[in-house]
Amino acid sequence: MPDIVTVRTATSADLPRLHPVIERAYRGESARQGWTHEADLIQGQRTDLATLEAIVADPAQRLLIAEQDGATIGCVNLADKGDGLAYLGLLCIDPALQAAGAGRQLLAAAEAWARDELHADRIEMTVIDVRHRLIAWYERRGYVQTGERRDFVFPVEPPLFMTVLVKSLA
Repeated sequence: MPDIVTVRTATSADLPRLHPVIERAYRGESARQGWTHEADLIQGQRTDLATLEAIVADPAQRLLIAEQDGATIGCVNLADKGDGLAYLGLLCIDPALQAAGAGRQLLAAAEAWARDELHADRIEMTVIDVRHRLIAWYERRGYVQTGERRDFVFPVEPPLFMTVLVKSLA
């Protein structure tokens, strides 16, 4: 049984502890300890404190922070897109703790928050289309590929594209 993960709304005070967790989970050598990284696809910083501050300050978004035994271990960003749609992004767990159930707990908390607080009846996300193992993980949790493919957020070589997945929360 995985340790219990506590999930709460992040504040500005949390961001200096959270930012390094995000970077470790997505980029660089430390990311390779886990299985959900982008380190082999994209170089450089994943996000910065100013971007995280903007998320925290935006009333249409919520940054949820995951803690375990008093330590910051991950996060997820939710955005209200209107018309019953929530967008889920920036889901990460510290790579040293991945594959132990914390990600599933954080995802479930995010879906509940989107349903209960945003009154969303569906949730959408995008995943880099070549990350088949990660897409399959989300599919096992009820997400369905829509068939839509979006451009990656910034140009990279070779070009990357985002697969859109959606899940009913009704």
